[in-house]
Amino acid sequence: MKSKSEPIRIAQIMGKWVGGGVEAVVMNYYRNIDRNKIQFDFICDDDSTCIPKEEIENLGGKVILIPPYQKVLKYHKELKKVLKEGQYKIVHSHINALSVFSLWAAKSAKVPVRIAHSHSTSNKKEWKKTLLKNVLRPFSKLFATDYFCCSELAGRWLFGNKTYDEGKVYLLNNAIDVDKFKYNEEIRKQKRKELKIKDNELVIGHIGRFVQQKNHEFLIEIFNEIHKQNKNTILLLAGDGPLKEEIENKVKELGLEKNVQFLGQRKDANELYQAFDAFVLPSLYEGLPVVGVEAQAAGLPCFFSTDMTKETKVLDTTQFIELTHIPKYWADKILKTLKSFKRQNTTFEITNNNFNIKSETEKLEQQYRQLLERSSL
Repeated sequence: MKSKSEPIRIAQIMGKWVGGGVEAVVMNYYRNIDRNKIQFDFICDDDSTCIPKEEIENLGGKVILIPPYQKVLKYHKELKKVLKEGQYKIVHSHINALSVFSLWAAKSAKVPVRIAHSHSTSNKKEWKKTLLKNVLRPFSKLFATDYFCCSELAGRWLFGNKTYDEGKVYLLNNAIDVDKFKYNEEIRKQKRKELKIKDNELVIGHIGRFVQQKNHEFLIEIFNEIHKQNKNTILLLAGDGPLKEEIENKVKELGLEKNVQFLGQRKDANELYQAFDAFVLPSLYEGLPVVGVEAQAAGLPCFFSTDMTKETKVLDTTQFIELTHIPKYWADKILKTLKSFKRQNTTFEITNNNFNIKSETEKLEQQYRQLLERSSL
């Protein structure tokens, strides 16, 4: 028997940890949760690339590596074993449509609370990925006892309109540490100096993995149009991923090497936002991009594709633009907005829209406790 003073340990199923938005969200909650009462153990694919193992262990959590889901039987056997040995009462799976695999193992291990969490949607352009998602989507509720989502769009996409309308899907916001991202003129000056950016240079920023979903190719075309109109412009791209080389080649083709900087995987995103003058995210699809919330928390003018949930918009200044519009249309909108834009502290708006991690963490703690109480009845 566990002593009462021991925290409830929750198995967070992360899949492949590659430094994306989902991992950032879960870590935000982990850093802010009362770890005397609730602890997270992170179960990740053994081919993950950048797990913050040291930080997790310093906070009292564990990192457990298992074979990736592609090796279905091996994955099932290993995950079932881990969940049984850990005697987990709650499994929280963050791998969208693939949660059918993790929660099957959780059910086999007799874990009473099994949460499927939808962080995303899909797009026809990613046809291979979308095909797999659509095959697995009908099974999303098969082994889950509870459903979570990051936005209404993501919730309806994975669990269906009926389930969502019946109030059976808990919306957990992609909340952030507002104080860490709020606009700071001093940090802006330091960061721009560090990145060798002149005062008169206009910086378009983007943070995201180099994958098809993030639509970097179109972003480069937008920047090309911006640069034609204003030579004192720079595009900063933070992130890594399989399509990075392809995008580097496109930049060379357009002769923009001196104006586009590839910053790689970063741990200073909060400071990079300060150095930007605008944030552009023309994604093919998103559940609710945490970078979009962070950029608005930093007081930036943001330009998003209409192919993401409208809940991403926190500030009145944030604009959604159709991907069917040509790159020049995007460029004109961005440059016109920047002519009269005045940056401000947006802490109030972020908090008011339930994206402040402090208040949202308390809600999650309460939700976990309720699910646990219900399962022991």
